Amino acid sequence: MAHILIVEDEAAIADTLIYALQGEGFTTRWLTLAGEALALQAREPADLWILDVGLPDMSGFEACKQLRRSSEVPVLFLTARDSEIDRVVGLEIGADDYVSKPFSPREVAARVKAILKRLQPRVPPAAEPPAAGPFRFDELRQQIHYHGQLLPLTRHELKLLAVLLSQPERVFSREQLLDATGVSAEAGYERTVDSHIRSLRAKLREVRADSEAIQTHRGLGYSLRLL
Repeated sequence: MAHILIVEDEAAIADTLIYALQGEGFTTRWLTLAGEALALQAREPADLWILDVGLPDMSGFEACKQLRRSSEVPVLFLTARDSEIDRVVGLEIGADDYVSKPFSPREVAARVKAILKRLQPRVPPAAEPPAAGPFRFDELRQQIHYHGQLLPLTRHELKLLAVLLSQPERVFSREQLLDATGVSAEAGYERTVDSHIRSLRAKLREVRADSEAIQTHRGLGYSLRLL
């Protein structure tokens, strides 16, 4: 069963989360400081973080940025703030979901289960990864090559590009692409897709400066053109 790391400085909140998560069969570890959590993740990786935005030693946003330098472990943010900008910033730096206080511990447990379910690996494909034009998607290793070069993609970027590769020329809406990254589309975070697309385009152009593989369809979404 998955191991959940709770990084929260309020004991009452942590206790209710521990109770709800353990009731669903998860194992848990509770820490109050982001620095301690980052150090622990390097030694004993958790399967998912529940991360409070307002921590004593650093903000949850800064902790997530540091975490993403070495790990793609899923992150669910907890915060007392409910502004759209905070939600968007959290997701753009690599979070998987966002819950505002006060919240139901059972809802948090359900969101944890949903995140982990979305991240379950698929059945490995045949031996030779399929190629689509200049792209080669190795699903077993979760890698995508472009013109023979391995792309340094984040987990969200890889999933987004893999969806575009699955049906070249098809226009995918922002909501469809967001759902593909494993982030719930219910909360209206479609604009984070634009940030991932910008990053993907930059990485493709590092391989081919004239790359126009990802096409924008105003008011509709994005598609992939095999050049």
